[in-house]
Formats: sequence, structure tokens, C-alpha cells
Amino acid sequence: MPTGSTDGSRGIDGVVRRLRAIAAGLPPTDGVAVFNRMYLTVTEGVRTGLGGFADPAAVAELDVLFAGRYLLAVDAVAAGRRPPACWRPLFELRADPEVHPLQFALAGMNAHIQHDLPLAVVDTCRRLGREPEQLEDDYHRINGLLAQVETAVREQLMPGPDVLERLEPMTHRIGAWSVGTAREAAWGSVQLLWGLRGRPSAARACATALDGAVGLLGRALLLPLGLRASAVGRPGGGGATAEKTVEREGTPGGEGGEPKKETETRR
Repeated sequence: MPTGSTDGSRGIDGVVRRLRAIAAGLPPTDGVAVFNRMYLTVTEGVRTGLGGFADPAAVAELDVLFAGRYLLAVDAVAAGRRPPACWRPLFELRADPEVHPLQFALAGMNAHIQHDLPLAVVDTCRRLGREPEQLEDDYHRINGLLAQVETAVREQLMPGPDVLERLEPMTHRIGAWSVGTAREAAWGSVQLLWGLRGRPSAARACATALDGAVGLLGRALLLPLGLRASAVGRPGGGGATAEKTVEREGTPGGEGGEPKKETETRR
């Protein structure tokens, strides 16, 4: 299993600088940019509160390895390569106008927490010679910060009451997903992967299955809502067409892997 990598000598400060650079290189409506802004807030919060953890060095190492997996996905897309399956829905649909920003934020959290986090915990334990149980208290201590960020993101991005009725399918899907539940599931994956550490082939198979399963959930979170259907391309509207900007996966871009965009006309 490849490990996430950033320049460890720069620590969390280096991660923050990289996340800021990605934010500066993307339009604010880009789906990856939506997730990146939220992730930057979380990372800055962890950096500020490092002194409150029982093992600050382990938390810092985990934070860098954790971020590294997201940054590897960003770099893969920027270089024209496919990211891990868990990240593909977000990168594929990042420019879709029929996906709501809140969906982008939750899909990014889904990929990063349910796939990247358990692998990063296992990597951290191996590097530092720890058992997962030695990191567990600090792992759960971060939940409070993440819950605050999740609440703020939902409040900021949730559409107003005038469109909520039309977006009911989205509110049902995203209401069933939460950071707390995702992190509990991720800890279960940590225990499974750690138990397989002496069986590399089984551990790789487990990680691959996790990657695919998390990707499927991410795709469900990003199901387009037809936000433009009421204005453009309505059935029976005299053959009107709807233009939709889409990303072709793997198209090289700059910092943040911003895709080149094409316009396709759908009837």
C-alpha cells in the first residue's frame, strides 16, 4: 500500500502552505476547492491545538501522512493520472453545475476520512513504533473540532428554504452522512488493517476493497440534482438544450489539478 507523502521536515506548517496554494489556484466554485477550504480550516485547528493532545508528536505525524494522501490525489490529477477510486467521483464531477457545493464538501470528507484516515493511522503506527490503541484517545479528541467544522460547513452551504423542497433528495442523502459516524467506521478499518499487518497480500486486498467501497459512497453523495432543469432544457420546451460543463478525468492542470473544461450539449 503506498503511503501518503509530503515533505515531513515541514510538518503541519508545510501542509497548511500547500493547502493555501491549492486554494489560490482554483476558482471558488470548483468542487475540489470547496473541500480544500474546509480541510484547510481543520488542519489549522489541529495545528493550533497540538499542545492539548496526549502525544503531540504522533498527532503531527498523523496529520502530515493523512494530508499526504489527499495531496497525492491532487498531484495525480494534475499530472494526468487517475487518483485513487475513493477520490475519483469528486475530481470527475468537480465542475458539474448540477452538484451542490455541500455535496462536494461531504464527498471530500467521505474519501479522506473513510479511506485515507485508516491508512494514515496504520502508517503512523509503523513509523513511530506505536500500537493503534496508543493513538486512540487523541484520535477521538479530534472529533470535537471536526464536529464544529462540519456544523459550520452545513450551515454555510445549505441552500435556503426557497429551494430546499426541490433539493429534498440531496437533503435526505447528506443528512444520513456524518463525520462522527465516518470516523467510527474508519477506526474499525484501522483495527482490521492493523490485524492484517503480517499478511501483506490480505492487507492490500482489504485496502483496495475499502478504496472502491468508499468511492461508491462518494458517487452516491454526488448524484447530480438537476439544479438547472427548471431553467434550461425542460421537457416539452421546444427541443431546448442544456449545456453542461464537465471534466474529462486525468486532464493535466495546475496546482490543485484544475481540469480543462469542455462543454457538451445534451438534449
